[in-house]
Amino acid sequence: MNSNELREIITDTLGKIASLPNYPTVNREEAVELLMGTCAQESHLGKYRKQIGGGPALGIFQMEPATFNDIVANYLNNRIPLKEKILEIAGVKEFNAKDLESNDRLAICMARVHYLRKPASIPASLDGQAAYWKKYYNTVLGKGTEEEYKANYKRFVK
Repeated sequence: MNSNELREIITDTLGKIASLPNYPTVNREEAVELLMGTCAQESHLGKYRKQIGGGPALGIFQMEPATFNDIVANYLNNRIPLKEKILEIAGVKEFNAKDLESNDRLAICMARVHYLRKPASIPASLDGQAAYWKKYYNTVLGKGTEEEYKANYKRFVK
């Protein structure tokens, strides 16, 4: 998908979450840009919906089912209004990690909640976001690099 279309879907999706009383800032510009960069890095804006090489990651953010299930069990199940809002936004009755592959709104919600669980604020700069993505999404064990993130952001987003 093109970056304008993705930005519109992310902005709309996060805006719906931000309508909840406890989540008015989930759609800040920094969050939108971080999701744009994460999608550019992880799937080249949706080109890859399944992990290359047969790994478990799915969807435009290449989220692993274990991460998805942890978010549901240990975060959303304790935040019922957020859980219900995400189910509504995604148009599903229950959470299933397999839906990440084809349901971009679900993938957006889950990627945002993944970052929402982290203690540090999302940086505004591309350099800061690359470091944030590496630390909190790809992790030190992941193969991705901050330089690769920035290059993919520039290639696919701007």
